[in-house]
Amino acid sequence: MQRSHAILARSFVQSRTLTRPSQRLLGRRILSTTPIRSSESSSAPPPAPEQPEPPRESRWKNFLQILGRTTLITIIAGTGTFYYVTQREKHPGVQEPFDPSKKTIVVLGSGWGATSLLKNIDNEQYNIVVISPKNFFLFTPLLPSVAVGTLSPTSLRAVFLCINSLSRRPSRSKVRSSHPRRVFTPRDGNFFSLDNSEIKGAISSRTIPYDYLVYAVGAEVQTFNIPGVKEHACFMKELQDAEKMQRRFMDCIETAAFPGQDTAEIDRLLHMVVVGGGPTGIEVSGELHDFLEDDLRSWYPELASRVKITLVEALPSVLPMFSKQLIDYTESTFKESKIDILTKTMVKEVKENSVVLQMPDKTVVEVPCGLVVWAAGNKGRKITQDLMAKLSDVQNNRRGISVDDYLRMKGAEDSIFAIGDCTATSYAPTAQVASQQGAYLARLLQQIAKRDKLQEELVAAQRAAAIASDEEGKKKAISDAQSLQSQVAKVKLRPFQYSHQGSLAYIGSDKAIADLPFMNGNFASGGVATYLFWRSAYLSTLFSLRNRTLVATDWLKVKLFGRDVSRD
Repeated sequence: MQRSHAILARSFVQSRTLTRPSQRLLGRRILSTTPIRSSESSSAPPPAPEQPEPPRESRWKNFLQILGRTTLITIIAGTGTFYYVTQREKHPGVQEPFDPSKKTIVVLGSGWGATSLLKNIDNEQYNIVVISPKNFFLFTPLLPSVAVGTLSPTSLRAVFLCINSLSRRPSRSKVRSSHPRRVFTPRDGNFFSLDNSEIKGAISSRTIPYDYLVYAVGAEVQTFNIPGVKEHACFMKELQDAEKMQRRFMDCIETAAFPGQDTAEIDRLLHMVVVGGGPTGIEVSGELHDFLEDDLRSWYPELASRVKITLVEALPSVLPMFSKQLIDYTESTFKESKIDILTKTMVKEVKENSVVLQMPDKTVVEVPCGLVVWAAGNKGRKITQDLMAKLSDVQNNRRGISVDDYLRMKGAEDSIFAIGDCTATSYAPTAQVASQQGAYLARLLQQIAKRDKLQEELVAAQRAAAIASDEEGKKKAISDAQSLQSQVAKVKLRPFQYSHQGSLAYIGSDKAIADLPFMNGNFASGGVATYLFWRSAYLSTLFSLRNRTLVATDWLKVKLFGRDVSRD
């Protein structure tokens, strides 16, 4: 019994000894845990401060980014458009066959008037036959630039394949021929065309019936029957004339540079005479001066100071179509450029080595020269004179074909129209006039086609009303006829009215003059800024994107490398 009490007491003591350390440990844990929590709470990091806003991008950077993207998009779009347009001009399409059910228009010529007509006419109403000795359209206002090598001859030629892109749309046809050996009778509606080129096929002639004939053959150089002009002078009318002048001019320079040449002979060879004080003569003189200053002074410094340019004009002043202010400005510019202007001076004869002039005091002087450029007016071609001779009772104007207010040839008003330099009108024979006449005639022919179609429908409606069996059908046909008759009455042909868009001329030394209509008066301008306007105006007037690109490239090449001074 005592032993059991002892064992029980021992176990109780052991349990107490085991419990106390655990209690102590638990108390320690509690004590140690409490301060740890407080230390954790006291050492907790403070709330993070607010982050500063990122710096804003500068406006300049945004602007550059937008500009760069816009430039990239513009370059890509411009390149794509350029490629598309060039390929469209390069592939004009298939020429459709002749449609005998439609009326036929025969267009003679490929100049300003004819080309403007082809660009604007509605080809759904007519068969169109183009007859021309050339297979290209020539941009004549820039011919003086070709004469001194500023522009390449190919840059001014819009190959007729591009014009055929107009003519090769449905219902159009083209026939090529030459000016000489053409014979036709204007009253019987037939045109006889003969091919006189070097290579001929089995068929070299053809008679073409027409409903309307558009006569746009232009004019040739007027020599006033002055001896020696055709034989010794250079004209400025066609592309070969500009190439001939360039060749002769370089021949004069090379011959003057020949060793041992006499002083008087050098002065003769380096004297260039330009006859005609209109825009063409002024521009030729200005281009010659630029060629001298920009290129010849580098290649022929010993001869450049001896080159002399003389402009001869029979009228009291040059550029009579410009304002007095611009005439004075041109004369002062020429004086600074050392270009002599002889007004009230007439050419009596052109010799191989000289030109005979009648001075204002009626004295006759023979002036030695190496080159004569003739830019003194136009006259009708031989084919125009033959046509007028067939209608001599009404066609007796020596300046050209007489036309009415609708550009119809007097004596053949029902079938023949005449436009451009071959006509005798109150307007100056300029490219601007011919271009507007061609565009007007295209609209006129479209109105005629519309009227003819309505008249055919009117006749058909009247027939239907006459043969109608029932009353309701007859009333409907009569109503249709009345409506068509009202529409026919509304189709009125308006006469041609010329709208002058201004005059431009290049006077050399990177200067140009412009006489532009403004409000109720004129705006006259001259100088370098006008020269830039002159270039941009001519560049935009060129026929195709191909020509614009070539001309702009030629101007850039001349600025970088100079003009071509080579000769064959």
